[in-house]
Amino acid sequence: MGDTRHGRASRFPFPSFPDRSRVRERLPSAPGFWRSPVRGVRFTAVLGLVLLVGLTLVFVTGLLSYAAYNPDLAAVNDKTPGKGLLGFYLFAWPTGPHWLYRLDQGVHVTGGIVLVPVLLAKLWSVIPKLFALPPARSVGHALERVSLLLLVGGALFEFLTGLLNIQVEYVFPGSFYPLHFYGAWVFFAGFVAHVGLKLPRAVRVLRSGELRGEVDELAAPAPDAPTISRRGVFAMVGAGSLLLLVTSVGRSFDALRSTALLTPRGVADPGSGPNGFQINKTAASVRVTPADTGERWRLNLQGPAGELTFTRDQLLAMDQYSAALPIACVEGWSTSDQWWRGVRLRDLAALAGYPDRPPGVLVESVQRSGPFRKVALRDNQVRDPRSLLALEVNGETLSLDHGFPARIIVPAAPGVLNTKWVTRLTFGEL
Repeated sequence: MGDTRHGRASRFPFPSFPDRSRVRERLPSAPGFWRSPVRGVRFTAVLGLVLLVGLTLVFVTGLLSYAAYNPDLAAVNDKTPGKGLLGFYLFAWPTGPHWLYRLDQGVHVTGGIVLVPVLLAKLWSVIPKLFALPPARSVGHALERVSLLLLVGGALFEFLTGLLNIQVEYVFPGSFYPLHFYGAWVFFAGFVAHVGLKLPRAVRVLRSGELRGEVDELAAPAPDAPTISRRGVFAMVGAGSLLLLVTSVGRSFDALRSTALLTPRGVADPGSGPNGFQINKTAASVRVTPADTGERWRLNLQGPAGELTFTRDQLLAMDQYSAALPIACVEGWSTSDQWWRGVRLRDLAALAGYPDRPPGVLVESVQRSGPFRKVALRDNQVRDPRSLLALEVNGETLSLDHGFPARIIVPAAPGVLNTKWVTRLTFGEL
């Protein structure tokens, strides 16, 4: 019946509300909301140990990759000012073996791509804990939740910015370098805390295969009928990682480059012939024109001997040396060894006034855009006999896109330090 207040029946009865307990059962915080029979501590532990190994490798190779830029050498190289104690690992990046940066960055980028299915599966396996109530049952539990926030947030941020960078999609606010660098340390803080809290239990569960009376807080209390086994899920995750490996690793090998379907491989068509190998940025993309590199071009050399100027013909008249070196870029792609020919940097340092132990050098390009128009190279890089101001490659004059009239080529250095369209070399303490 309707409301009979004041002796009159209402034509509109009050609506009935569902029972609050039934509403709570439909919320993600309810134990019965998550019904997958696959979830469980053992399942999560296996994924966690895979990530422990994989993410550690990606983190270490990332730090080494950043060190290869020599950010503590000069302000022009340092893209993370104010890094403070976080720069403790920086050291004089070696020049050998000559493929060192190619290997390091290839492992870093490819490893990160391959781990994407494992990371997503791990997050899926623990998602019920994200909605668990109360949010903190104790101080220790609160600290664990904070570490998870740093871990999950940092991991998602690092993977997202890294994947965007290798796709050459700079849609994030600010420069990739400081964002990825500081994000890595936020992730690392949560990673170390989480490993310290969870590793002993994960190892115990994997060894014994049981929880020894503990409650499996990830297992569904009333699971649905299984549609796939846990082994099937592991196989699916592994197949996803294998697919990503097959469709991305080829960008580091000339013979397999066409198989790298998911990641850029430099300029889509670098052409054929001696200059027909991968290019990261064309001359047009950084606003270098033939007028900048034509008859008016000069190499300016600065040091204790004063300022010296050379034409390209004068450089070709000097003693020429060859070195077989690859190009390797931060996006993870690289070329095989190319034969470069030109003047050794240490010979140019001798002309500038450093005949015995040449110091570092500041390299300047004629390019008008991009973050690495100036770079600094260490003294060990200048002294290496394979470090060249290259004038030719594979027996032919450099093309404009490969840095004509002269470019830097240094063993084991990131591609951005192998400056193209060089116009000035200033030798001295940096």
